[in-house]
Amino acid sequence: MVKEMLDTLGLSKRAKHLPNQLSGGQQQRVAIGRALINSPSIILADEPTGNLDKKNSQEIVELLKYSNKKYNQTLILITHDENIALQANRIIRIEDGKIISDEILRK
Repeated sequence: MVKEMLDTLGLSKRAKHLPNQLSGGQQQRVAIGRALINSPSIILADEPTGNLDKKNSQEIVELLKYSNKKYNQTLILITHDENIALQANRIIRIEDGKIISDEILRK
């Protein structure tokens, strides 16, 4: 299972590296891999791309979407990035602790 996860994360060649030997994007993928390794039924991702560049951000989103489909998981992703939000099936917008909209984009 660990080898498969490393392959999915694109980190097979980095398996023996320490965290300080990985880029920010690689460290983020490791953190997500640790969260996904036990195939949880629900994934809560709070700003998983907050500190990443556009390329690494999209890779993280693709990884989460892949896991969501492959393992039939519920993915709740919190983001301020409209481009990432628009890739979701459903967007719930919250302001000042209140739901201001609930929109289904695709089924």
